[in-house]
Amino acid sequence: MKTSINFKAAKSDSEAHNFRKKTFDYIRKDLTVKNEYWSEEKLSDRLHKIESYCKEKSGRKLQKNAMPIREAVVVIKDDTTLQDLHNLSKRLEEELQIRIFQIAIHKDEGHFDKETKEWKPNYHAHMVADWQDLKTGKTLKHQSFHYSKMQDITAECLGMVRGTEGSKGRLEAIEFKIRKKEQELLALDEKINGFKSELSSKKFENLIVKESDFLGFKKIRTDHTLDNYEKVFKTYNVQLSKNKQELEFKNKVIKELQSKNLDLKKEISILKDKLSSVLSNGNIYSSEKIKYLDSVKDTLIKTLQFEKTKLPQLFTGSKEKLIAEINDVCKKVSQENNIPFSAFEEVFKDSESVSQIISLLNFGNSEIYYNSEQIPLQQKKKKQRRL
Repeated sequence: MKTSINFKAAKSDSEAHNFRKKTFDYIRKDLTVKNEYWSEEKLSDRLHKIESYCKEKSGRKLQKNAMPIREAVVVIKDDTTLQDLHNLSKRLEEELQIRIFQIAIHKDEGHFDKETKEWKPNYHAHMVADWQDLKTGKTLKHQSFHYSKMQDITAECLGMVRGTEGSKGRLEAIEFKIRKKEQELLALDEKINGFKSELSSKKFENLIVKESDFLGFKKIRTDHTLDNYEKVFKTYNVQLSKNKQELEFKNKVIKELQSKNLDLKKEISILKDKLSSVLSNGNIYSSEKIKYLDSVKDTLIKTLQFEKTKLPQLFTGSKEKLIAEINDVCKKVSQENNIPFSAFEEVFKDSESVSQIISLLNFGNSEIYYNSEQIPLQQKKKKQRRL
């Protein structure tokens, strides 16, 4: 499956759409529960900070035509998680200085196929970014190769195939339309030839109605004959239309399955190569483990911060209450992102990670500090078999 990422100036009402603060006619409300959201800061608050920093750094106000906050729509898979998108955010910041501060995964948009009436989901994610250059205070200046790299990073982080480059994609689209028109022309020719052969056959002689006049001569009754032909043509048209729709549907399904099969083969090949490298090299194994646990920790921290933004009093109180609340968040992140719970246990074995998480939750409050031994994560209770 192909993916792409394209940033444009963020609209003032993007939060209403992204976080479903309003109802929209084009979404399926029964699927909205599958959406996922994360926000580090409100759009208006971030814009105010950008404007202040620009004036402080450059001595000038932010230009009116500047686009300091931009938004991208990213094509995702049905199993893409917030962790995947946080990993993408991290790479974009490290390599292109693009700082993502809002993410919304939408799984409630799409359309019904006109022919099959089947629901075709449009899985995508909205990523809102701070486009300010921290060195100059102005907006980031990227060149064409940076945008190309952006596509590579996105495909790599999401485990998908990179989208086709613009000019090549447009050429393929035109060629596809030409082939489609040629196929339509051939189908029309076949239809005409079929009618010609039917008309020339003796089968249609039975449709001609003849009557004898008072002199005994046979004459064709034009009105009855035309009625007979009209009925037959209607039947043929209905049958041809039905056969055409059935053939098109089957071809469509085959093409979709072939495309999915090809994508799966590519993913399997990539995973096999990666697994082979990890198993055959101890250093690569250690590196991949550290990278994965860092990703888990980053996802957990961002989720904890988001939960605290929604409920400021959530992580306050006794040590036992704090542990229970962190444990609940770990379970939630584990389920939503398909992360083994043991990964969180590994994260909390590291004292530096624990200190980092607690300090972020305190937001300047130095009263609560616990070491890693004091943050035991509760194991999931195993269901006992009844004898």
